[in-house]
Amino acid sequence: MPSDKPTDIESQQVTVLYRVGPSVAAKLAKIQITRVRDLLFHFPYRYQDRTRIFPLGSLQVGTSAVVAGRIQKVQVRSGYRRSLVVNIEDDTGLLTIRLFHFNNNQMEKLKNGAWLRCFGEVRIGHRCLEMIHPEYSVWQSEPPTDLESTLTPVYPLTEGIGQAFMRSLVQSALKTCNGRIKEWVPPEESSRLQLDPLDAALNRVHKPPKEQTLDKFELHKDEGFQRLIFEELLSHQVARRWLKQKRHKNYAAAMQPDGDLSQRLASSLSFEPTQAQRQVIRETIADMRQSTPMLRLIQGDVGSGKTLVAAAAAAWAVDSGYQVAIMAPTELLAEQHLQTFLEWFTPLEVKVVLLTGRLSANDQRNALADIRKGTAGIVVGTHALFQEAVKFKKLGFIVVDEQHRFGVSQRYALREKGMAGENVPHQLIMTATPIPRSLAMTFYADLDVSSIRELPPGRIPVHTSAVADNERHRVVQQVKETCSAGRQVYWVCPLIDKSDYFEVESAVEKEVEVRNALPDLRVGLLHGRIKSLERDKIMEKFRSGQIDILVATTVIEVGVDVPNANLMIIENAERLGLAQLHQLRGRVGRGTDQANCILLYRKPLSKIAEERLSTLLRTNDGFEIAETDMKLRGAGELLGTKQTGAQLFRIADLPRDMEFVEEVGKTADVIINRYPENIQPLIQRWLPAEGEYGDV
Repeated sequence: MPSDKPTDIESQQVTVLYRVGPSVAAKLAKIQITRVRDLLFHFPYRYQDRTRIFPLGSLQVGTSAVVAGRIQKVQVRSGYRRSLVVNIEDDTGLLTIRLFHFNNNQMEKLKNGAWLRCFGEVRIGHRCLEMIHPEYSVWQSEPPTDLESTLTPVYPLTEGIGQAFMRSLVQSALKTCNGRIKEWVPPEESSRLQLDPLDAALNRVHKPPKEQTLDKFELHKDEGFQRLIFEELLSHQVARRWLKQKRHKNYAAAMQPDGDLSQRLASSLSFEPTQAQRQVIRETIADMRQSTPMLRLIQGDVGSGKTLVAAAAAAWAVDSGYQVAIMAPTELLAEQHLQTFLEWFTPLEVKVVLLTGRLSANDQRNALADIRKGTAGIVVGTHALFQEAVKFKKLGFIVVDEQHRFGVSQRYALREKGMAGENVPHQLIMTATPIPRSLAMTFYADLDVSSIRELPPGRIPVHTSAVADNERHRVVQQVKETCSAGRQVYWVCPLIDKSDYFEVESAVEKEVEVRNALPDLRVGLLHGRIKSLERDKIMEKFRSGQIDILVATTVIEVGVDVPNANLMIIENAERLGLAQLHQLRGRVGRGTDQANCILLYRKPLSKIAEERLSTLLRTNDGFEIAETDMKLRGAGELLGTKQTGAQLFRIADLPRDMEFVEEVGKTADVIINRYPENIQPLIQRWLPAEGEYGDV
């Protein structure tokens, strides 16, 4: 694929711009601005209206505005913090300007009768509205009303780069590239969709017209924004489709078993697979028969039977003469997979070994030897699988569980271990967090996606109820009844310790409270600050029935099956995300009896919190919940990019911009099929980090 070499102006290093030397360039690089185009596509996250002076009587708390008024009174006030207080007035009202940091020079200029023109955020003051440390200028007469001609952008910054300097850099980039920014959307598509020219769109976004006042300026509906939203979504689609096309040029083993391991595995099961499981197994095996590397994502709720699909595919690979690697995000989950695979495969004379960081030196040596010699047909492990010391004899199939918990580079390192010449392993990715259709189309277009929407027979949906915080005595009574019946309870809190900032329950305090309220029951505590080895011991005690009530944080969101636990209590449920609440609820209901989930909440509920809780009360369908969750939270949180600090979109918002997805797909097809030379420049403009890691 042709590379976008820096021959055009937008691809030049940012140092070609005036006032950008090595020191400034180093600071900009911290926020991924290295080329001129990075400044063009570094978008404001909000705007300020400095185009007009607002009458003091019209100001509202929380807004930022330009105001002007005659100084009525100036005084220094003592108290908790010494401050300089300046009262100004106009024909409509009064406003207080408060400065905590001031000097004699400032005080000399701020005299009664002079005028102040200020820009700042309006807050509630002691006697009237006030601004604290606004930008201001002093005038001897009423200041002129000629202000900014466009709305003022507010950009994401980095240390050492202020707003004024960032604005000047962006304007410098716009001026330098004026008329020379390349269009990568094909002209016939721009014409068909009536898209604005890119030059005009960028100028409009960085300098919104004065007429678009903030109270009316709905960013995404502006023509300039729509042009850029479309291209950003297009870049993601093109990148994913190109990666899929690229993957299809690689080779993998076309697996065809010599024996009957798959049939023997199916015959040995003590249950009948669901129709959904059978269908996904057929899709997976069909992929593995091909010489094109499989990259299939299996999504399904907790308990839908994804592990059986992985086992069926593993049997196919082993019977074809290849080794299988199964990677889990935690040692506890890896050990759970190990037990399942040992139970299924040991009677079939397939050696299953575990490789984690916790193994003794001797056990690790033996495991590495079995992997190297090929006597280990199935290897279950954690991050330890992609250590340099691990050498597979013939790795042909990889399963990654809860793939979003691994870094892309980690998955890529594991894939590299299976490469033999041009051949790469088949890969199966599993997630218990169903993916909304629009998200799958945009971010998983390089994968083939299978869904298991059917739960195994006999699985009773978890009964969910919402209980207000002041009714928690009812919850304690239900816990007593559950434990008296020989069952176990999860009690989840959002925080480990009590917070000075948030009124939420903490696990440490809750454990003491539960022990005191229920002294006859055995209570355990589990949270992220407890060391991994100790956490696993506590979880094992709970699984074996030595703990009745496990007070925990959300570290149990993905964890070990405890069929005997059939009551889940979630404190401050109004503060947790919908998908996370659903995942937590999925920890119970693993047995044959009716399980219950109680959502404890604190009043009053926000509209979003109310919608989250009502959704959980209404349905157990993870796919429906995922769609609702994306509308409420956005795609970034669902993909985990907000938590990691990665920026998913610069200007687009998938739930909001759903209307573009279909047309974006059509244009992506046109570029892939007819304009291959546009692929790399488009990807590099919007997704500079995309590359070989997309293969995993």
